[in-house]
Amino acid sequence: MKTQARVLIVEDEPAIAELIAVNLRHSGFVAVLAEDGVVAQREIDAILPDLILLDWMLPGQSGLVLARKWRADARTRQVPILMLTARGDEPDKIAGLDAGADDYITKPFSTQEMLARIRAVMRRRTPDAANESVKVAELNLDAATHRVSYQEREFKLGPTEFKLLHYLMKHAERVHSRSQLLDKVWGDHVFIEERTVDVHVKRLREALGQAGSMVETVRGSGYRLTARPQVALIN
Repeated sequence: MKTQARVLIVEDEPAIAELIAVNLRHSGFVAVLAEDGVVAQREIDAILPDLILLDWMLPGQSGLVLARKWRADARTRQVPILMLTARGDEPDKIAGLDAGADDYITKPFSTQEMLARIRAVMRRRTPDAANESVKVAELNLDAATHRVSYQEREFKLGPTEFKLLHYLMKHAERVHSRSQLLDKVWGDHVFIEERTVDVHVKRLREALGQAGSMVETVRGSGYRLTARPQVALIN
């Protein structure tokens, strides 16, 4: 019997939280409610959720603070976070993604949009080939154990960055446009903006440390992963 995915809803407005919970339960999810960061942390400590729906504006710690906190914690680092926000401006959306959110929903939103985004984010958690290992130069990725290492040093990546790296390594030296990466890594990207790719590439480079230079920007075209980073071409 398939286990139902557990979604933690961190939302301080009871009417909104309950409406989300009802729709999730009707769609086969287990919905757990938390009105602030303290209650949310208590729920996470008890049972790790499969996904967190996190409101930006909360009493006490804001959604941005909580997202950063959970991304820094090894136990919650790989749990997808979907930010709920009334802030629709691009700088605010980018701030949410930079804080660690995998995606965002701008209020007001439809039930169909919310469910589509949840399914899309959860699909990103598992690479296409579950047991595949990939090696490019000294960079190694083991999809079965979700481990990434460079020169024997291991790195911790979030689910979206892991899948992005997995795809780039499988197609090393090729240039991929933002739209191609959205299609291959994010899948159903009808709600995702191309700017999102830039944010996740930035986070991937930071997570890889010294190996981050292997993820190159090809001006006007997109991104590629190369075994020979920063090699100047002489005409």
